[in-house]
Amino acid sequence: MKNLVRTLDSVDFLKMDRRTFMKAVGVMGASVFLGTYKTQMVSALEFAETKLIWLHGSECTGCSESLLNAGNPDVGQALSKLNVNLAYHETLLAQQGIFNDGKLVNTSELNSEILLEELIKEGKYILVVEGGIPNGPQGSGRYLVIGNKTFKETLGEAAKNATAIVAVGACACWGGITSADSDVAKDTDYRGVAFAKTDASKGMLKELGIDKPVINIPGCPAHPDWILLTLGAVILGKIKVPEDLPAVLDEYGRPKVFFPPDHTVHDNCPRRGYYDRGELDEEVGGPGCLWKLGCKAPYAHADCGIRRWNGSVSMCTQAGGPCIACVEPDFPDGSRPLYVEAEDKGVLLGANIDTVSKVAVGAAAVAAGVHAVRRMGKGE
Repeated sequence: MKNLVRTLDSVDFLKMDRRTFMKAVGVMGASVFLGTYKTQMVSALEFAETKLIWLHGSECTGCSESLLNAGNPDVGQALSKLNVNLAYHETLLAQQGIFNDGKLVNTSELNSEILLEELIKEGKYILVVEGGIPNGPQGSGRYLVIGNKTFKETLGEAAKNATAIVAVGACACWGGITSADSDVAKDTDYRGVAFAKTDASKGMLKELGIDKPVINIPGCPAHPDWILLTLGAVILGKIKVPEDLPAVLDEYGRPKVFFPPDHTVHDNCPRRGYYDRGELDEEVGGPGCLWKLGCKAPYAHADCGIRRWNGSVSMCTQAGGPCIACVEPDFPDGSRPLYVEAEDKGVLLGANIDTVSKVAVGAAAVAAGVHAVRRMGKGE
């Protein structure tokens, strides 16, 4: 990586082709990338402010919190370097709402509803959506109403005038937690912006008759780097929307540089060596592989193992928590039960994982074979 950074450091940012750009952002991370090319970015963006509208559907605001936890650069520094005007973000707005000191206000300076309406009419903005969108009950969308308008309606209005649309977090990408199987799931009918779980034909934009591509940045929450670098690539024109998206995104609309189809979290997990030796923890708090505690890392396509979290310090499995594959379109139902082993028999020539873990001679080869068979079973 250091050699690649040195090589890219001498490349003229403004002349980078898309392939080189994506390779750089994938390897270097937000802090190194934005720092390395700060001067050139300022030059490129000096006269091109980009407006950002960030809408919140049904969610916990965890992805916004994740973004706010970004460091070096923090979100303020990143927005400044990228010359971004975060024009609307309900969690961060300074507006007082529709009332101020008990009196109705009717200007965009103080009324956030009027501000959003004006921004949508002006157009020329990137739309970021966080949270699921309810279609229920019975297609009305009235399970989420803000300012006497359904979120479904607001999303449709904002999407029509957006120059690019980015869904952030599992809920916005395919429904996530909000669309989990339950007794009321059919009534609430939560959707992602472009997908309903794995079904691209039932995304909310399709429901609204809007034919626009969507970039999905999943996760529960999404990593700050994934968000900042994707937005940076779009803002800087290194990813042209919609022309470049078929080459850049996978079948679920995820940037392949962060969610590689041929790579899983398991491949670079700090505990991978224990798996290969068949050393599997059966209780929380041990040092070994977390497979028997329900780890879904072999089925999760993300670069968590090399990017890490919290300032590149740690990640779920490193901290002792099994991966729950929160970046996958069938999350959370496809990962449940979360802390129970996903497969316990018939994984390799009839041998179960307990047998594999007890093999002293050739354990590494057998465990590696089990890993390969599992991935083949997932069609990878």
